[in-house]
Amino acid sequence: MTPLLALASTPHFGPARRRSLAWATAVAALLAGCATPLPPDTTQPPLVQPPVTPAPASTATPAATPPAPAAVSRAQTAREYRADAAAHLYAKNSQRIFKGKLPPLLYAVGVLQVHVDGQGNVSGLSWMRAPNHAPEVVAEIERTVRNAAPYPVAVKLGKVTYTDTWLWDRSGQFQLDTLTEGQLGEMPARAAPAKTEAQAKKAAPAKKPGGTTQMAERHCAPSTANC
Repeated sequence: MTPLLALASTPHFGPARRRSLAWATAVAALLAGCATPLPPDTTQPPLVQPPVTPAPASTATPAATPPAPAAVSRAQTAREYRADAAAHLYAKNSQRIFKGKLPPLLYAVGVLQVHVDGQGNVSGLSWMRAPNHAPEVVAEIERTVRNAAPYPVAVKLGKVTYTDTWLWDRSGQFQLDTLTEGQLGEMPARAAPAKTEAQAKKAAPAKKPGGTTQMAERHCAPSTANC
């Protein structure tokens, strides 16, 4: 029983008073039933993202890049391969090649055999004639030859041994006899033999009739082993 109905049933109120209270109670009950309920609280707490743990850095060593394959030579003889090897050396040492004809006197002349294996690597060096008066040139030529590897792979020969003559200027520049541009003062009929400064100093003076003297020049050909 509602408070208004309990109050209306007391003996202190007359019939009219009780009817008024009953009517008010009914109206109140009706209004209470029609009241719109509050919408449920749909507010959700913010989502908390879990912390992202960075992936550990890879400690694996990257695979080594394989060396570039060597060029291929289709030479059928060691003499033909010598031209390919000379062109390869020139390409690797373009700033050290003497441009034009060499001077009449060279600082050093050396004849070197190079042994190349089936992969184009230098397996050995053999001097047929070393410029022993210039040991620094000997060391530099050997270093230059080894640093130019790998050489063109002789696919028809496998391993190969070729010979070339190094014509060395005092400036440190050089030419190879296979690709030489010649030497100043050479005779037009045939290629002038290369002559070094040391050989020119050893030339003995010869006296001509009449009291004049001249230097007897001794030319040293690149292919002559006793120069």
